[in-house]
Amino acid sequence: MPQRTPTPSQTEGPFYKPGSPERTSLRESGLAGTPLTVTGYVFSTKCKPIAHAWLDFWHADSNGNYDNTGFRLRGHQYTDKQGRYSLETIVPGEYPGRTRHIHVKVQAPGQSVLTTQLYFPGEPRNDSDGIFSPELLMHVQNTSNGQLATFNFVLALQ
Repeated sequence: MPQRTPTPSQTEGPFYKPGSPERTSLRESGLAGTPLTVTGYVFSTKCKPIAHAWLDFWHADSNGNYDNTGFRLRGHQYTDKQGRYSLETIVPGEYPGRTRHIHVKVQAPGQSVLTTQLYFPGEPRNDSDGIFSPELLMHVQNTSNGQLATFNFVLALQ
C-alpha cells in the first residue's frame, strides 16, 4: 500500500489565539489585501481522506500585523466527507524576520494536533527565514480574482 510522508510540524509562534469562530471565509468588509483562496485535502499517511478534520487558520493582515484582541483573519473549519477544505482569506503581509506565511493547526478526530505553517513560492524572504520549509510550499496561481492556492495535509494517525 502506498504511503505518504506526514506534513512537517512547525512552531506555533507567539500569535495563536484559541477559540476562533467556525467559518470558511476570513474576508471582512474593509479588509485590504489580495484575495486568496486556499483549498486542499487532509489525508492519512495511507492516502485515505480524513472526514471532519479540524483546521484552525490564522495569519497577519496585508501590512504584517496580527489581530491579538479579536479574531480578524482567524477561523476554524472542518473537512467534508471527502477530506476537503476551502478557505477564503487574503494574502498575508510580511513582518520583520519572517517570510509570507499562514499558520494552521490540523487535527483528525480523536488524534493529536499538527501545528504547522504554509508558505508562498518565489518569495524573496523564503531563503532568509529560519523557519521556512520547502515541503510546506503551497501551489499558487494568479487568477482574475486574486490568488488560488492548494495544499494537501498528511497526518500520521495513532
